Amino acid sequence: MKRFLAIAIAGAALLLTSPVHAQYSINWYTIGGGGGASSGGSGSNSFSISGTVGQPATASMSGGGFAINGGFWSIISTVQTPGAPVLSVLKSGGQASVSWTAPATGFILQQSPNLLPGSWSTSSATLTTNSGIISATVPASSGHLYFRLYNP
Repeated sequence: MKRFLAIAIAGAALLLTSPVHAQYSINWYTIGGGGGASSGGSGSNSFSISGTVGQPATASMSGGGFAINGGFWSIISTVQTPGAPVLSVLKSGGQASVSWTAPATGFILQQSPNLLPGSWSTSSATLTTNSGIISATVPASSGHLYFRLYNP
């Protein structure tokens, strides 16, 4: 019953905030947990949706120039350490490459699932150097993963 009510509320919110001539719908997707609102576009291409989105059924839906992806958000990011070489991250498919310029004498690559003090550990990723760029390739799995260069 709660699931039906959540879908009905989200559907009503979408219909009430959409232009009268638009034909939007949320068909079989489940909605639960979290909450928020989004809007964008302009003129006849404007949209607004409010409700909740959760993990029970991850999927994508699209129509016209719009798309919604369901599921938990993931991030692979870098944290810049003062005095350290600049880190960059590039995601490609199921892999991410963390890189920085050589030389980086005395620095080690660390990773953490969060930004809490004491949560950092030395990355076990294999480092390679090519044309003056040091890099490590890691799986781009779900969840959060942060990288930094640390000089002990």
